[in-house]
Amino acid sequence: MNKNNTAYPLLTALAAAMLSAPASAAITLYDQDDTSFSVDGYFNAFYVHNKVDHIDPDLDRNQSRVKMGFLPNYIGFNVDKKFDNLTVGGRSSFWVTINDSQDNATETGIDVRQFYGTVSGDWGEVLFGKDFGLFGRSNIMLDEFLTAYGQSSDTLGLVDGGGVSFGNIGTGYPYPFPTSQITYRSPVMNGFRAAVGIMDPVDGHLVDDNGVQTGKDYQDSPRFETELTYQFELGGAQLHTWLNGMYQQADNTGAGVDSVTSRGLGYGLQAKLGQLSLTGSGFNAEGVNPFFTNNATQASLRESDSKGYLLQGSYAFGKTRVALSYGKTRDDGNGLGYQADFKTSGIGLFHSINDNLTLVAEYNRFDLKDRDAGDRVEKTDTLALGVALGW
Repeated sequence: MNKNNTAYPLLTALAAAMLSAPASAAITLYDQDDTSFSVDGYFNAFYVHNKVDHIDPDLDRNQSRVKMGFLPNYIGFNVDKKFDNLTVGGRSSFWVTINDSQDNATETGIDVRQFYGTVSGDWGEVLFGKDFGLFGRSNIMLDEFLTAYGQSSDTLGLVDGGGVSFGNIGTGYPYPFPTSQITYRSPVMNGFRAAVGIMDPVDGHLVDDNGVQTGKDYQDSPRFETELTYQFELGGAQLHTWLNGMYQQADNTGAGVDSVTSRGLGYGLQAKLGQLSLTGSGFNAEGVNPFFTNNATQASLRESDSKGYLLQGSYAFGKTRVALSYGKTRDDGNGLGYQADFKTSGIGLFHSINDNLTLVAEYNRFDLKDRDAGDRVEKTDTLALGVALGW
């Protein structure tokens, strides 16, 4: 068996699609007349060494890079203005890759992940514009390795890619891709908050039994997504729980092409007690790309299942935090086109120099198994040493 390592090529722009970095307080540039304007940002770079063990021995290699980590570099701008009973605001964030030296010359593209307005009051908040999705949102937001490196699959094109690593995307949760939306969020009521939104629907790239798309895909309704969160204290521990989901129907005008119903459910619990943090999350989905919730690479979606989970724990010793992580996704064919298991395991060390500057060391192992053939396609070990600066 020979699985080519470019079987699922990922463009730099897609591989760089990550979430907003947890940063220190934004810098306020203006705060007068009930109007405020602030800026936040994040910079990081890692020395990365990948050892690839592939089913095809000709693809085995050791590769050293200097790259950004799970999160790309970005700068964000925030504005708010208060009126009598309303606050109107907005956010725009601009993301760049620093990895343009291998084959992109100096083509560092600016990628806008967030560009939205908000209207809020005692009744809650309405967001309109482009932001990250709700399905899988807290799964990734509360990942203990969000500012680390994570999995770097050669089969997915990440070793040579110009973008980020994948963290635990595809090995525990799909990525809640930024999309145009109109979303309502309730006020926080005794720790509980609800969000519900309509999203621009996903192109399922529907095909007939011969793998041919004979007509036009269409969706006569938007994609619906929601997330419920509940935070509370129990026995001295701070608990954060969540449940999120999505639903969409996709059709095709061609004869012999079945419609596809896409649905997903995400869930999780994070508990913090003193310096100890424990997190468990998971998802179950049907007709959903196991990597990208918007099917960014135009895979041919079927009503195939995928499910995954992520288990993590960390403990802080003063300014140093040690974290362990294990994640797995089982996909029945919507990702690579064959039934596959994706796994990562890692250990990370995070040392805070101050509130803005952090040193990171991580060792990670990624495994890919083709369940159809019963073969392990790839095992990649990654050592990443980096520095992150945020405000």
